[in-house]
Amino acid sequence: MTSEITLFVNPTAGRGRGAGAAQPAAQALREAGFAVRTVVGNDAPDALERAREAVGAGTGALIAVGGDGMVSLALQAVAGTDTPLGVVAVGTGNDFARATGLPVRAPAEAGRVVAEALKGGRHRTLDLGRVGERWFGSVLASGFDSRVNDRGNRMRWPAGRLKYDLAILAELAAFRTIPYRLTLDDGEPRDIEATLVAVGNGPSYGGGMRICHGAEMNDGLLDVTVVGDCSRGTLLRVFPRVYKGTHLSHPAVTTYKARSVRLEADGVTGYADGEPFGRLPLTARVVPGAVRLLAAE
Repeated sequence: MTSEITLFVNPTAGRGRGAGAAQPAAQALREAGFAVRTVVGNDAPDALERAREAVGAGTGALIAVGGDGMVSLALQAVAGTDTPLGVVAVGTGNDFARATGLPVRAPAEAGRVVAEALKGGRHRTLDLGRVGERWFGSVLASGFDSRVNDRGNRMRWPAGRLKYDLAILAELAAFRTIPYRLTLDDGEPRDIEATLVAVGNGPSYGGGMRICHGAEMNDGLLDVTVVGDCSRGTLLRVFPRVYKGTHLSHPAVTTYKARSVRLEADGVTGYADGEPFGRLPLTARVVPGAVRLLAAE
């Protein structure tokens, strides 16, 4: 293993926490004897190209500094390679870090975890989801939640969390169920009416909403949560339960496990790890052991 590793930094993550987090993480790594190179792209495509160049050049590890969006970008560079992934989670949601037991908003501690794992030759082999050529670590969302994302992305005002709160209210006002066609593995397609369908490699999205509660990232399976045909009032009662995962016991919710999931619906965008993956139809497949995560034992 080379002693040079790469910090892959999003300086705007967590309302500017990313820039400040890089320094204590880098210091912890240098104190452990590693040479640290920092990569910051001009935009997401440029950043990804630079990360892939670092992986191709044999960096000892790629360390994502930022939120789930930065982890998602890093996965595109390291998935399917022998280059291990480290995470310094300083974003807003940090679902990937929470699901894997990594420090959250503690960059120096996260740097020490990465350093100790590298020096001890320790890593955890995790599954990833894949849609076409793109990888995801946590959840592929579609339906009500993805429409909230669509609306929020179109809004220029206000900024921050309030924008998405207003987008939720607007989508509730326009609420309707969606006709889906759902295919699990090689089974027969089934036509369903659903409020949303989420496909989880990991358990949560949106900063702790455990939509696929119980999903394990090393079992070779995707967890599928279907919130079925329900009223606006039922959705308002059920949705808060998602933070504890107790929504899965509601009669409107059905769950499945599968190695591949095909989602078809008109006018619905799929979002994975908070990033748009395109309009349905989309097919998600699990790839066992696709990434080596640097973590404490």
